[in-house]
Amino acid sequence: MVTGLGWATCLGTDRSSVSNRLRRMEHGIRPFPPFEDPKIPIALAAPVEGFNTDSADQEDWTYPASLKLRLEQLRGLAPHGIYAAYAVQQAIEEAKLDADQVSNPRTGLFAASAGSTMMVHHHMTRMDRFGPMRCSPLGIVASIAGTLNFNLCALHRIRGASTGFVSACASSGHALGYAFEEIALGRQDRMIVVGAEDCNRETIAPFAGMRVLSRQTDPDLASRPFDQGRDGFVGTGGAVAMVLESREAAAARGAPELAEIHGWGQATDGFHVAAPHPDGDGLRRAMEMALARAEVTPGQIDYVNAHATSTPVGDAAECKALKAIFGTAHGPSISSTKALTGHGLSLSSIMETAFCVLALNEGFMPGSAHISQLDAEAEGLDIIRQTKDAQPNLVLTNSSGFGGANVCLVLGRGKTNHAALLS
Repeated sequence: MVTGLGWATCLGTDRSSVSNRLRRMEHGIRPFPPFEDPKIPIALAAPVEGFNTDSADQEDWTYPASLKLRLEQLRGLAPHGIYAAYAVQQAIEEAKLDADQVSNPRTGLFAASAGSTMMVHHHMTRMDRFGPMRCSPLGIVASIAGTLNFNLCALHRIRGASTGFVSACASSGHALGYAFEEIALGRQDRMIVVGAEDCNRETIAPFAGMRVLSRQTDPDLASRPFDQGRDGFVGTGGAVAMVLESREAAAARGAPELAEIHGWGQATDGFHVAAPHPDGDGLRRAMEMALARAEVTPGQIDYVNAHATSTPVGDAAECKALKAIFGTAHGPSISSTKALTGHGLSLSSIMETAFCVLALNEGFMPGSAHISQLDAEAEGLDIIRQTKDAQPNLVLTNSSGFGGANVCLVLGRGKTNHAALLS
């Protein structure tokens, strides 16, 4: 069961803000000052609301006042670490977990991020200039790919299973899938899962060299999955956290049951280091495995949150995979919320899974924004261009990463509806 969510995103830093902007299809994309450099051919990003982490000195950062950290805790964090700390705190609060329920051998934490290129560059530059003895003692743990699980496990005194996942844009999907298995196998009663990425020049701009970022200067045109004129994705960062619990553990303490993960699947294209299989082969097989694990048929899925990043090749491959699973008649409603958020890399899978939780819990399906002319590959699929005020019962969400890694999760409604949470 999903019993808590936490947010630090371009759409907001609380549930109601994120939900309202999803429903209204309001994006968080805007001109990004770090890209005001003639050598950088892109102009836009989707920065995180309520945070300023531009400096490599953590003492210069600003973030919501409700997050209380001691200086020694702050100094171990990358920019996405402060986003994650905020999101995890919020998820724990929504799940109504006390400190003893968080810090015990039956509660674990899985995290997903690529580390912090900005902090690595800062600390290596300082070492080159002044030598290693003039570097921060916490420079390593604030920089490398495990920075999230290092810091969050220490911050919350985690005593159960913990690890970090690094499979690019599939990372937090893997974290959720394996957290689901830890609980299903009886190894843990609950898992805290978080995905996060920096939102800065060092994390986003290198993708321009891969020719995968949109060069649009109009925020309303830059991220447009499934549109014939799409020209690449827009970068974003932030963090989303989720508390998963066994049905028994959630029921025993009367926890809110926002949604339920029924199953997941993963499969690899075995095709190219950076490009998807042109027919979406691995993604198709991941969806087949997820549906089988969940014991549901394609016809039972009401809504699909597609990976679709707004790249010409990636969206087309996913459309082929979706048609292979659902056909082109009477299929589920499909959208890509990356039209609103841009692409969050390691963050994207858990962020979009959390959007699915909102859809299930509040009874809507977010539309796919910014489509003026549907791409021919998407013809026959029910790509919804406006939010549908309809209750989905089962949803599916896709993620794909470098090396052809594909993850799919199937979720269903929980027992606690949105109205009950507000009462």
